[in-house]
Amino acid sequence: MIDVTDAVARNVLATRSQSLFSEELGDGEPIGSVVGRGDVLDIAIWEAPPAALFGSVGAEGRLSNPTASASSALSGGTTARGMSLPEQMVDSDGQIAIPFVGSVQAAGRTPQDIAREITARLRGKAHQPQTVVRLIRNAAATVTVVGDVATSARVPLTARGERILDVLATAGGVRQPVGKMTIQITRGMKVSALPLESVIRDPRQNVRLRPDDVMTVLFQPFSFTALGATGRNEEIPFEATGVTMAQALGRVAGLQDARADVKGVFIFRLEDPAALDPATRASARLTPDGKLPVIYRINMKDPATFFIVQSFPIRDKDVLYVSNAPLADIQKFVNVIYSTLLPVATTATAMSNNN
Repeated sequence: MIDVTDAVARNVLATRSQSLFSEELGDGEPIGSVVGRGDVLDIAIWEAPPAALFGSVGAEGRLSNPTASASSALSGGTTARGMSLPEQMVDSDGQIAIPFVGSVQAAGRTPQDIAREITARLRGKAHQPQTVVRLIRNAAATVTVVGDVATSARVPLTARGERILDVLATAGGVRQPVGKMTIQITRGMKVSALPLESVIRDPRQNVRLRPDDVMTVLFQPFSFTALGATGRNEEIPFEATGVTMAQALGRVAGLQDARADVKGVFIFRLEDPAALDPATRASARLTPDGKLPVIYRINMKDPATFFIVQSFPIRDKDVLYVSNAPLADIQKFVNVIYSTLLPVATTATAMSNNN
């Protein structure tokens, strides 16, 4: 049993401080339009007249010059001929195959870099070649969204730099109240979690996501149980952002004036050993899951305690118990005796009257 003091409350609160996405993951930079394995590219190659390589391209391959200056730059004609290739998927080696060019390394490069290489390798084969490469389907730079969302999906990332709420909106949003949802981001071997309400309230936590991130949206209906001389004896749900001891007492309508022992307010908890001092940890036995059974005692008769309970956090599955005052126990005993003796006395009186 541990008496709750300001130092104890600070230690418990320190172990419950939530890791922030802005600190754990960082905001990062937009990924840009870097091509990856499995991406699909649209490639168009144009040749100035007189066309040497694409001279046989049909009418659908013609491109009219929009300005006179561009027309004069094309020696000997006013139109350019070109070829639009079938959609090219980047293979497992990160390459694409281009007619008259051969294999081109695409993975890890921008479409502009790829276009410049294709143009350079066509010089001497085509007359003043120009190349346009567009990324039309992004299969490599994606984020996986699972959990309690409208639609689990793989969401492509773009040069815009999609953030947590952007991806969540793409997945159709959450299916449960926002206050009961937690966002968990898995990046490599690192896992970070934060209540969705915190992400909405603090824009700094709405960080940019990176390729291969996994965003899991968790429905976590946290609750504590109130027993004893409280205004309500029941399981009380609370939001993912958490509540303090003061808020918990308010939600159960406080202590019963006629019954409660203000020195006997207890929290029963399976505690993280890191929240306790070394001496307590050394003398206690842990549960199989590494938790330490702890009873916190709170003396509400001390006015300073009202400041402490404003920072002491309640955790999921805590049991809040308020014991009866000694006078209340005596009163209960008297009531039991009275309820037992009253029928006997009533019977004896009735028999006496009959005689």
